[in-house]
Amino acid sequence: MPDVDRDRAWLLTVDGAPQSYVDLDDPEHLEFEYARRIAHVLDCAADPGRPLDLVHLGGGALTLPRYAAATRPGSRQSVVEFDAGLAALVAEHLPLPAGSGVTVYVDDARAWLDAAPADSADVLVADVFGGSRVPAQLTSVEYARRAARVLRPGGVYAANLADGAPFGFLRGQLANFRAAFDRVALVAEPGVLRGRRFGNAVLLASDRELPLAALARRCAADAFPARVEDGPALERFVRGALPVADADAVASPEPPDGAFGIG
Repeated sequence: MPDVDRDRAWLLTVDGAPQSYVDLDDPEHLEFEYARRIAHVLDCAADPGRPLDLVHLGGGALTLPRYAAATRPGSRQSVVEFDAGLAALVAEHLPLPAGSGVTVYVDDARAWLDAAPADSADVLVADVFGGSRVPAQLTSVEYARRAARVLRPGGVYAANLADGAPFGFLRGQLANFRAAFDRVALVAEPGVLRGRRFGNAVLLASDRELPLAALARRCAADAFPARVEDGPALERFVRGALPVADADAVASPEPPDGAFGIG
């Protein structure tokens, strides 16, 4: 669907769920709140403009790969998209600029991750939704350990997740990544963290210190302010949650009617 307020800007929906927004003339314009927060993570992952090796699980309309190509030219980016029809649609109607450094693979995200070389990525972004839910195969501690294997020392994992109070799913995801990484953090709008509404949260993980001070400043100053949770506050949030094995993993919860413009 075209955006009537911006030339060459498009909203992509899948099964009625808004999935991606792209402005072909301005790839640094990000409409969705969660995309802006992951973009802040990308901005803080290394010195400004430094090229990175990035992996994106979930392609959509390639919003964040376009952003990274514009802000970190020379980066090498691998995008894994399961839906071949969607990948073809985006390639035809929303083509990447020449020399973007982005390669799209039509594959299952976990299978691709299993086959990827160890220590090969600086940042791994996971934004995989089957309709409006994260598939169960990407919600286990085994998956978290596979993600850790692919990242280089000091690399950063960032995942777009969604949940609401009492946060059983989100707490389990944090437990998974605490089992696989030395550092974890969470970025979300305060109303979501307080359980006032169902919404997106960005989970961060690394084997080293995350750039949380710089990230917190960017998120607080954003047009859609968010809070970065770590340390004792995150400990209280996660307390009692256990890692989830493959055998017990489930998809993320179904959003309530009206969430994300659905229903």
